[in-house]
Amino acid sequence: MLATDKLIVAVPDGNGLSPLLQYPAMAIHPPMLYLGYVGFAVPFAFAIGSLITRQPGDAWIHTTRRWTLVTWLFQSTGVMLGAAWAYHVLGWGGYWGWDPVENASLLPWLSGTAFLHSVMMQEKKGMMKVWNIVLVSSTFFLCILGTFLTRSGVVQSVHAFARSEIGKYFVTFLALGIAATIYLILDRLDYLKSEAQLESVISRESSFLFNNLILLASCFAVLWGTLFPVISEAATGDKISLDADWYNRLMVPIGLFLLLLTGVGPLFAWRKTSAESLRRNFQWPGVASLVLVAALFAAGIRHFYALISFGFCLFVALTVMMEFYKGGRSVAAKNSMNLLHAMVELTHRNTRRYGGYLVHMGIVLMFIGFTGHAFNQSEVKELNVGDTMRVGTYDLKMINLDQGENPNYASHTATMQVSKNGDVLGVLKPEKRLYKASRQSTSEVGIRQRPNEDLYLNFGGMSDDNQRAVIQAYVFPLVSWIWIGGLVLIGGTFVCLVPSKIKMQYARTEVVGITKKHATVQKSS
Repeated sequence: MLATDKLIVAVPDGNGLSPLLQYPAMAIHPPMLYLGYVGFAVPFAFAIGSLITRQPGDAWIHTTRRWTLVTWLFQSTGVMLGAAWAYHVLGWGGYWGWDPVENASLLPWLSGTAFLHSVMMQEKKGMMKVWNIVLVSSTFFLCILGTFLTRSGVVQSVHAFARSEIGKYFVTFLALGIAATIYLILDRLDYLKSEAQLESVISRESSFLFNNLILLASCFAVLWGTLFPVISEAATGDKISLDADWYNRLMVPIGLFLLLLTGVGPLFAWRKTSAESLRRNFQWPGVASLVLVAALFAAGIRHFYALISFGFCLFVALTVMMEFYKGGRSVAAKNSMNLLHAMVELTHRNTRRYGGYLVHMGIVLMFIGFTGHAFNQSEVKELNVGDTMRVGTYDLKMINLDQGENPNYASHTATMQVSKNGDVLGVLKPEKRLYKASRQSTSEVGIRQRPNEDLYLNFGGMSDDNQRAVIQAYVFPLVSWIWIGGLVLIGGTFVCLVPSKIKMQYARTEVVGITKKHATVQKSS
């Protein structure tokens, strides 16, 4: 035997990848989030560079706009993938639990969204220069804070890494970075003077301002709730965590106001909006929304926030469709093309504006899905083969209960027959797995997804006597619209990134002009 053979030691197998992470979306969810975190460093670096070099212009805004949009796209995709993972894997049926690490991904998204809106004010009107520096800086430092929360163990989270000593380095960096940024902003105020003033409360400028204030209010609320355990422990010695109900009570009205602004803003004119313009733009969307709310109330819906949300969703959707219709009709009349082709041409001519409208439509669809939460139904029952239960309008019957085992895990699988009004709709097979290496149990839920509602079955485990299966049955109305809205939002962002046809034509014209001028100079010489 060789001497080196004596040094070879058999290493036992590890526990492997956490069973909860063995889901396709989790292969790209973390990279998407961290591309968002890292990407926001670029606009922040340009902004700080402009302050350090005392640049009076807006060059950094134009240079980083597309980069910021791509970064925001990565962050949005990461957040949506995380919500989908929670819904399809964790077994509790939710898609957002206001966990501290979940909140850490949402915070820079909120401030980044505010920044993307406010930079338009600086580009078009030369306003809100200090505000934009503050927003892009806040977004960057919130990304650092998110990394700190996942790595330091300062808050308890199912998503956080183990506690380590690295947290103090993040705190030091945050303190020094924030102090240096505040100093630079205060020292360079003369270079950040606005070139115009707000002329009217009823204007597009004011709608952007209110939009920013609401986004920042929601960001502060989430930040306060996330850090409250740390603050309470420092103040009283007791670590107090705020539950999901606290967040929902605060964020639902804020979210509804923000939803309304996404529809109202585009209807306002720059500088000042006339009363006639307000009447013309608001009349039909407003009337249609009131009719919908009245119809839903007559149908028996009494949930206040749900009624308001459905009304606002219709209002915003109609304003977006009106913008496409009016612009498309004008293009169709001038170019003798059908309306659908004209709308595509209209979008290509101004991708930034109409891509933004598509993003707003995605937000509307997501809010429809969020609103369905008000009508969730649930039922839990211990079942044996042949037993039945009922949730909502669905009748469920267990027709089989299997046990299985492979080298990776042991499992129990319930085969549930789904019926409605006496008609058999099919079967769902929720499963409970126990992974041998990690001794961790997971749920493989059974979901019947439809546009109007999801039937969601989770195998909760076996009864105490190990004879019956604990089945948790839920009906989640409209939840599919969250995922549809997320896809529309991502698609709209891609449209925003496509170069505008008008700008491309203008650029080609400039290139041709420069080429001709150069040729003339050479000929004359």
